Amino acid sequence: MKRDRAADAADGHPVLRLRERSGQRDLEACVGVLAGVHKADGYPVNWPARPADWLEGAGALGAWVAELDGRVVGHVGLSRPGEGDEAPGLWGERAGAGAAGAAVVSRLFVAPDARGHGIGALLMERAVREARARGLHPVLDVVSTDTSAAALYERMGWQLLSEVEQEWGPDQQVTLRCYAAPTEPQPRPASPSPSPSR
Repeated sequence: MKRDRAADAADGHPVLRLRERSGQRDLEACVGVLAGVHKADGYPVNWPARPADWLEGAGALGAWVAELDGRVVGHVGLSRPGEGDEAPGLWGERAGAGAAGAAVVSRLFVAPDARGHGIGALLMERAVREARARGLHPVLDVVSTDTSAAALYERMGWQLLSEVEQEWGPDQQVTLRCYAAPTEPQPRPASPSPSPSR
């Protein structure tokens, strides 16, 4: 099992570890966490008929879980732009790169009883690192009513591209806030070393 990040237990502090999502057992644990998040926060807005399939998503580039003391408490996915994703096109227009140059961060959630450890930010950082390693720019859409998620993205320096209205059903209109990760800073050129004086 690949270990992405761990915080060692010291003085009774919980052990936090990020790793790649793996197998049916992880999916089942994630569905259980997602059910708690849906009950507490209303995410996802519409509970999927097949939550494990929803988590796997189409065109997945990667998915990671967070464990706290060995228990799965969070999840994030990264995928290619798909139908209904607004942020990739908006970012592509601004960057002159096209939507195909983006990767969508999605399916981010943390169990209500595990919050306050910075898990959401760590999961976001892991997905961003993977997107950048693939030469893709991370973007995401979030429903406007999810103010705590939007606050996290903005604290992390993500830029609001636009707000977009979408119809999710005959009687369901939602407003999406579309974000792009900050542009990766370019390495500063090394300053020339001074010439020895003669």
